[in-house]
This record gives sequence, C-alpha cells and structure tokens, in this order.
Amino acid sequence: MTTDRLYYSDAYRATFEARVVACEPRPAPGEIPATYLVELDATAFYPTSGGQPYDTGTLGDAHVLDVQDDADGRVVHVVDAPLVPGAPVRGAIDWPRRFEHMQQHTGQHVLSAAFDRVSANRTESFHLGSESCSIDLAREVSARDVAAVVDEANRIVWEDRPVSIRFVSAEEAAALPLRKEPARGGMLRLVEVDDFDLSACGGTHVARTGGIGIIVVNGWEKFRGGSRVQFLCGVRVQRRFDLWRDALAATMKHLSVAPEELASGVERLQGEGKVLQRALRVANEKLAVYEARALVARGTRMGHRLVITEALPDLDAAGLKAMAAAAAAEPGSAVALFTATAPALVVVASHSAAGLDAGATLKALVAQFGGKGGGKADLAQGGGLNASSDALVAAARELLGR
Repeated sequence: MTTDRLYYSDAYRATFEARVVACEPRPAPGEIPATYLVELDATAFYPTSGGQPYDTGTLGDAHVLDVQDDADGRVVHVVDAPLVPGAPVRGAIDWPRRFEHMQQHTGQHVLSAAFDRVSANRTESFHLGSESCSIDLAREVSARDVAAVVDEANRIVWEDRPVSIRFVSAEEAAALPLRKEPARGGMLRLVEVDDFDLSACGGTHVARTGGIGIIVVNGWEKFRGGSRVQFLCGVRVQRRFDLWRDALAATMKHLSVAPEELASGVERLQGEGKVLQRALRVANEKLAVYEARALVARGTRMGHRLVITEALPDLDAAGLKAMAAAAAAEPGSAVALFTATAPALVVVASHSAAGLDAGATLKALVAQFGGKGGGKADLAQGGGLNASSDALVAAARELLGR
C-alpha cells in the first residue's frame, strides 16, 4: 500500500498519529546497533527526494535515522528500535531541521525564478546540503547578474507573498505557465509563489515568502558549461553571519585595524612575512656554513674520504639539507646527516673527490630502515627511516667508509 504523505498538505505538521504497517530488521549483516525498516499507513516524515534531505525525529521511543522513498510509493523509516506491526504510534518531527529545510527549499524556488526572470538563466538542478545549498544554471553568471537577481529575490521574500499548494493532472499542468517542465506524469503537486513562480515539487515549503527570512548568494563557479551558485536562506544566513562576525572580529583585533582596512592589513602582514622569511633563509645558510665547520672537525678519515655522519636535533628538512651541502664542500668529504627524531629524515651529500654516489647510499639506507627518497650522485634526501639515531649513524658510517 502507498503511504499517506501528510507533509504534502501541511508542511507545518510536526506531530501525528499513525498505524505501524510493517517493521523488519534492516538487511545490513553485522550492523551494530541494529536498525529496523518501518512502514506506516501515514507519515509527516519527508523522505530524501528532489534535492531535499530526509526528516529526523521519533516514532514512539524509536529515533528516526533516515527516511526513504521506495519505488512502490511507500515511505520507509529507518529507526533504532523495533515497533509492533498493527499498533498505533505517535510521530514527532525534528522541527528546527524541518523548518530550516523549508526555508532553503522555498528560497530556491524564489531564487531560481528570479534568475529565470532577471537574466533568462534556467535552473537545471538543485541540491540542499547540510551547510549550504546550490543550484546549477544553464549559463554562466556575472557578479552584476547575481546582484540583480538577489535583489529581486529578496524583494519577493520581504513582500511576504503567499505560497500555496495544489494538485493537478498532467493535462492540466500542460496548460499552466510552469517554470520548468515536470519530470514525471500523473497527478502533480504544484507549489506557487503568488504571481512569481509556479513549479511542480514534492518538497516542504513555508506558507509565505516572509518565512524564508533572507536569501544570500555566498559564491558561484563555472560548472558544466553553466554556473553552480551557492546560497543560504533564513537561519543559515544568521549562523554564517555569526561565524564571519566572530572570525572578522578576532582578525581585526590581531591586526589592530578597522573593518575597511582588513584586506590591506592582511596584505601588509603577508609582505612582512616574506621579508622575514628571506632574512631567515639567509641567516640559516650562514649558520649552516658555520656549523658545518664543526661537523668537518668531528669527521673521521676513512681511506681517502672524510666521513661525516651524525643525528642532529632541532632541524627540519631544509636545515638538514643546507648543513649537509655545506659540509660536503670540504674536499673528499662524504656526509650523511639525520634528524634526531623518529621516523628520521636523512640527507646524503658527497664532494666530487670522495667518489661516493649519494643516491645509491640513500637507496641502501632506505632498503635497511624503510622510508623513501631519492636524489643524484652528489646530493640525495629522504625520510621515514625507522631506527634509533645510533643505528642510523652506524649504518651510514659503514656505507660511507667503504
């Protein structure tokens, strides 16, 4: 049997009474905790459909986790506890979630109609996400288009026009000025924004456009030859404003600037950061040369090579590379330096007179201790070596001294 969909005629119905038609364990072997598929003779729960997500709430003591629309016209509720077939049950919708969806969906109708009327840009599809919504338009949009469309859409919102529901046959619908041709036949449910939009839709909507609150577009991009437009309505606008207000207030406090000076303040800070980075790089290079002298002094003569291998604390990959390259400037030197933390980074460097292939040496270290890396005969670097510093240094000393 098909389910009587109470939300079709009254989207504001948050509680209802119904009879349990069926309850079966959900076919998901090993699922913990178990869930059940419940069918009712009537429901106010909206199933995922037409770009709008499902409602949540309760059926008796059971929590509704998902609501699905099957091919036979039945609404199936996924719940976390079994219900007794044939027994009455009271349903309660999570109203804040439902109303938020009503605002977004009705706002989409108004926004799509505004794009159609102001810039002759047809909506191809709609998606209502958990944080924001989007419509996909047939053509690309400009900033000027978006500004004009949003102004027109909010004019309709603030005029608080009635939003009505009616049912018509496919034949009757064919004679009506629908914004978009229906995707299905048979009896159609039409949602009408007074003197602005008429569309076939099975979703939940506010009773008057004033209930949308406000519509804002928070971004758009090229998409499949047209545009994808992100938008927010009502309570989502308030939440996003609160987020941006707090973020901007904190940023302005740190930069000690007024709102209108924020962009220039960030630009100034980025410029100062680049100057400091260049100065730090020059200082580190000079320090590497100085400290490399100490490494060379601690090196060990093994045949014709000066073997230098140590694990050094407080160095990142760039510092390790600079130090190894500076030490390898010493004639005949063969260098392998590691970070003192595990898994370790490693840089192998060689002076041309040492006759050492740094890349081959790194490959041997990776084969023994794991990790990855690569390089050339004079310089190679890698990471992910899992061993103690003593083990790494000992292995490198053996490889460099051959």
